[in-house]
Formats: sequence, C-alpha cells, structure tokens
Amino acid sequence: MVVNVTNTSSASISLPTIEKDLNIKEEELQWLVSAYSLSSGCFLLFFGRLADIYGRKKAFMIGTFSQVAFSLGCGFAQSGTTLVILRAFQGMGAAATIPSALGILAHAFPPSRMRSVAFATFAAGAPVGGAFGMIIGGVLTQITSTHWRSPFYLVAAMSALTGISGMISFDADVTSAEAVDWIGVTLVTVGLVLILFVLGQGEVAPQGWKTPYIITLLIVGIIMVLLFLLWERHLEQGLDDPSRAPSAWRPPPLMSLSLWTRAKGRMAVILVIAFLNWSGFMSWSFWVQLYYQDYLLLSPIETMLRFIPMFVVGCLCNVLVAMFVGKLPLIIFAVSGTLLTASAAILFALIDPTVTYWAFGFPSAVLVVFGADFVYSSGTIFIAKIALPHERSVAGAMFQTMAQLGIAVGLAVSTLVFNIVVKNESADVGVTLNSAGTNAPRSAQLKGYRSAQWTCASFALMAALLAALCLHGVGIVGDKKTLQHAASDKTIVESEDN
Repeated sequence: MVVNVTNTSSASISLPTIEKDLNIKEEELQWLVSAYSLSSGCFLLFFGRLADIYGRKKAFMIGTFSQVAFSLGCGFAQSGTTLVILRAFQGMGAAATIPSALGILAHAFPPSRMRSVAFATFAAGAPVGGAFGMIIGGVLTQITSTHWRSPFYLVAAMSALTGISGMISFDADVTSAEAVDWIGVTLVTVGLVLILFVLGQGEVAPQGWKTPYIITLLIVGIIMVLLFLLWERHLEQGLDDPSRAPSAWRPPPLMSLSLWTRAKGRMAVILVIAFLNWSGFMSWSFWVQLYYQDYLLLSPIETMLRFIPMFVVGCLCNVLVAMFVGKLPLIIFAVSGTLLTASAAILFALIDPTVTYWAFGFPSAVLVVFGADFVYSSGTIFIAKIALPHERSVAGAMFQTMAQLGIAVGLAVSTLVFNIVVKNESADVGVTLNSAGTNAPRSAQLKGYRSAQWTCASFALMAALLAALCLHGVGIVGDKKTLQHAASDKTIVESEDN
C-alpha cells in the first residue's frame, strides 16, 4: 500500500520539475497523476476476480514485478506522452496487487483482534505512502542528478523488495476452475476507461466539456457501465437456476450485484463514502503541493518538509485504529474521519499566505491523515467481514475501485473549479490569460486554490452526512470477538453489546 500511494504522491511533488524538463503544458500535468488512477481503477475488478480464481499470490507477483518494469520505464521516459502511457501501465500493476493483497490478508487472518491490526496496518500504508512519496520524492527531485526520474527508480526498488518478500512469505495459491466473465470484464473496463478519460480530458479539450467527442465518449461510457450491470444481474440470476449449467457464456458474475446490498445496503454506503472521502483526500494533496511550489514558489525540499507530519501521524493512526476499532462502532470512525478530511481542506480554503506554516499548513497535514486512515481502515475491515471467502479479492477491488474513481472525479471537478475561478478573477482585473494560464494574477491564483480546496471539503462533508444518516446500528467492525456470517445477503455487523 505504501508503494501504491508513493507512486501517486512522488509523481505529484515532481510535477513542476517534469513540466519544465519535458515541456508539458500545465493543463496536461493532471494526466501524470490521473493516468495511474484511471488504469488502476478500471482494472481492479478484473484483476480482483482473476486473483480469486487463479490465485492471489500469483496475481500479487505479476502486479508487483509489472510495477518494477514500468517504474523503470517511467524513469527513462523522454516525452510527456510516453510518461503518461507508462504511468497507465504502472496503474495496472497496482490493480493486480491491491485486491490480491486484501484477499491474502483476509485469508491469513481469521476473525480476531489480529485481523484488525493487520488491516489497520495495511490501511496506514495510504497516508504513510502519501507522506513518504512527498518527502523522499521531494528530496530526490531536488538533490539528485536525475531529478524527477529518481523517485521512479526508488519505486522500482521498493516494488522489487515487496515482490521478493511476498514470494517468500505468502502461502501457496489455491486455484479454482471457474470461468472468467470476459463479457463483463470488457463492458466495465471499457466503460470506466471512457468515463475517466472524459473526466480527465473534459477541461482541456478544444471546446471544453462541449467538445463533441467528450460528450459522445461520456454517453458511450455510461451505456457500457449500465450494460455491465444488466449483464451481471443476468448472470447472478442464472446461479439460482439449476437448469442453467455454467459455461463459458454463463460464467459466475464478475461482480455480484447482491454484494452491494449486504448488511442492509450498508456495503453500498461504505463504498460511496470511500469514493467521496478519497476525492477530498487526494485532491487536497494535489492542490496543496501545487500551492506550495507554484504559488509560494518553494523548492521540492521545502515543500517536502511541510508534509513530514503526515508520515509521523500516519504511523500513529495505525496504532490508534488497531486499539479502538474493536471497541468503537463504525459510525464513529466514518463520521469523524470524513469531518477531519473536510477540516483539513477548509483550513487551506481559508489560508493566509502571509502567516506561519504552523497556523494552517501543519494542522491541515495532521487532520487529513486521521481522516483518511479512519475511513480507510474501518471500511476495509467492514468489507472483509461481510464478504464471503470466495469473493474477498473482488470485494477489496470494489472498495479500491471506488477510491480510485474518487481520485479521478475529485481531481477533475476541483480542476474545473480552479480554472473557472482563475479565469473569472483574471477577467475582473482586465487580464486575458495565455494558453497555459501562467500570467494569471496572484490574487486570482490564490482564490483558485482556495476554491479548489472548498471543493475538496464539499466531497468529504457529503461523505460525513451520508455516514451519519446511514450507518446507525452497524456497531463494532473490529474483531474483538468472532462474529459469524449470516446465511443470507442481509448479513449485518453487530456490536458486542448485541
């Protein structure tokens, strides 16, 4: 998990350097982050299903060593287009490793307090990886001779170490003879690719969101996803019909739609909360590092120093979640986590550039880590608890898919807001922006950064409202005692008192 998030954060802090070195337009920089999220988000379900069928260790190994190869490729890239393509292949490696890792954890740790510790440790990899990527990425970008290429070499080495460790320590795979739902794979992958492409490209297209191919691809993408849902419903209904024997044309569904209704629909609630909170968290990170480097004109190392609290607090969160997830109900973690994420964004939305870092930047960096880790840890533990053994990798993939979709949507919406505000503010003072927007007045830039952070806060506040309204009665999700699965799809996690 540290490697996965480092892949995003280390590239993010290197963006200004990459922009100058490869002569990439500022509006295209988002793709260096979005390409990774797009491909990993689109292929998570596919690789999660393959991991459940053909083996989680095998999927983990393939994904990890793919990241080694494509991270090295990114380090040698000579153009922005090549780098974006290689970043997309990097994301496919993450799509194979993350759901298989969640499946391995759920299988290795039966319901017990140690499972809570294991999942809390895994979840802590997100904020720790975010801070680690910022810190090490900032240092390597500034002091090494290869500059922005060095973080990619670091990720390759980390991936290699992770792959070798997993090869030695993971249990041998138990495979299945089930067929793969290739029709479902095609529909959902193509649909998500088109939708996420539109979200990333809509703002920089020739006519913006009114560009014909943007509108067409969005419609086609939505239709493909709807067809996927109908196809999965058809396959799931066939499982209950003894007269319909499984075949290559009637395989088990890639994603059982009933999985969304587990725990009286709270599975769907948790997935949407993950989507919204991750939209706020990763967009916060993106705009904060741009604010430091492009507005305050700080060096990569000076920017890195301001993210150090995230690394320290991320480690602390792991301990706190492991201690209390078996004592406090899910709603406490979900509501408090989303509100903390929103608070971090609000601090930057109100920031005064003339005051000390300790007034706004430091508390924001601390709060956002608590917010991300509380939601991520409790969410993954909840999903591991209610998912059946044969679908744990797919369930983990669903959670990750919603998080990755949240990153893409959060960046797209906040970028749209930023550009609109900067354009309008510049026009108000009589400045016509150039094609790259580099001549925007500083007052317009500051208002743009603040507006982008208000957008991040809005995502997290919507998640907090959803958690407060829908998660009453779920109870404790941590494994303080062993809980049994209910036989029906209405499985609900009960508190210890119940």
